[in-house]
Amino acid sequence: VWMLSTGGILACMVHKRRQVKTIPLGEGWWGAGQKSLSKDDNIYSFRVETSDKDIEDLYERIDRTRYTDPLEDSGFHYGFNSTYLKKVVSYWRHEFDWKKQVEMLNKYPHFKTKIEGLDVHFIHVRPPHRENQKVLPLMLVHGWPGCFYEFYKIIPLLTENQDGVAFEIICPSIPGYGFSEAPHKQGFDSLSAARIFLTLMERLGFSQFYLQGGDWGSLITTNMAQMKPQCVKGLHLNMFLSRRGFKVLLGLMFGRYLPFLVGLTWEDVRRLFPYFEKNVWEILRETGYLHIQATKPDTAGCGVNDSPVGLAAYILEKFSTWTDLENRALEDGGLERKFNLDELLTVIMIYWTSGSIVSSMRFYKENTKRNFDNRVDQKTGIFVPTGLAAFPNELMHCPQAWAQIRYKNIYSYTFMSRGGHFAAFEEPKLLADDILQFVKKVEKP
Repeated sequence: VWMLSTGGILACMVHKRRQVKTIPLGEGWWGAGQKSLSKDDNIYSFRVETSDKDIEDLYERIDRTRYTDPLEDSGFHYGFNSTYLKKVVSYWRHEFDWKKQVEMLNKYPHFKTKIEGLDVHFIHVRPPHRENQKVLPLMLVHGWPGCFYEFYKIIPLLTENQDGVAFEIICPSIPGYGFSEAPHKQGFDSLSAARIFLTLMERLGFSQFYLQGGDWGSLITTNMAQMKPQCVKGLHLNMFLSRRGFKVLLGLMFGRYLPFLVGLTWEDVRRLFPYFEKNVWEILRETGYLHIQATKPDTAGCGVNDSPVGLAAYILEKFSTWTDLENRALEDGGLERKFNLDELLTVIMIYWTSGSIVSSMRFYKENTKRNFDNRVDQKTGIFVPTGLAAFPNELMHCPQAWAQIRYKNIYSYTFMSRGGHFAAFEEPKLLADDILQFVKKVEKP
């Protein structure tokens, strides 16, 4: 249980005879029908658009919603509190301006390109031209139930000139999420997504680049670093896990009382213990969705794909709890402490208008079909320069001493002062600053 997370399980470290083992790239075809003999490497402009008919259908469905009264004083402990849900839906129906949000989404250049039979969506943002500025390509990869929009607040911070450094941002949608076409065949996992994103970076002309991710994005970018470490100048993660081993066992046995003896700090102790309460029981309470999506995603998906209010409750409950577990005690789930309703409903609308909720849920099943210990990424090392940002309200904490079991070349490890699972969405300035300090260390002559 302690190895579970919202996004999945990451890779382990193996290093033999000073040779860095890599994952073979392989190949795949995820389009409908037989593999096409023709190849289209072109990149096409794309704009987010929604018809009036689609909005009318949305409103009709919202108006037909049937609610169930919540239990008294239950907060968010039973899921999304329907009393507050009615307030969110009323705002959605009568005040939320989707057309205005579409204009905002289109402020950055959107593109699509065909890779392995799928139309892959991404945004590509270049920094303003300045003299004596080093521009570094950086791919940002989201997770579930997020999307490319999570990064809209951090992009302007990263494209600013900071001490002569600015980033050129590439932010794709995982196939099956948002405006990237969903795979038509079984088996599309994080390794497949990693290979597609490596192809995307090559198609854009980048031979070396930085990567950043959390949730599924953490696993996908880690896989990218395992496949082509020569291309990945640095890997920055805001969610990361350890693997089982003697070092972890010693930490669990003695860490609470003799932390420095087992490589832990007092901050690690504060975040880790009591271990079973924080890392077993809490995970069991918060991962029911994972078991559903890893087994029968299409069944649960029928409901949330058909009901916009059901979709909003299913997704926004995660933006409440995964931001801070203490939010479960609040009737409004603390949702508007870190976000506003326009931001949250924009996420919901991206899922709704693209019809991508079921295909996004399937990603869990594809990544958990077999024992993780037998996956190739579990047997392949991660040796690229790595920066780790440990946010205090992340669902699970991983000390640096444990992270080193897998990530052998850690350049920076930061105890972030605040924030939870959706780091770029919650605390864009904190995350941007940590990315920058990490990259400076890697780039230092």
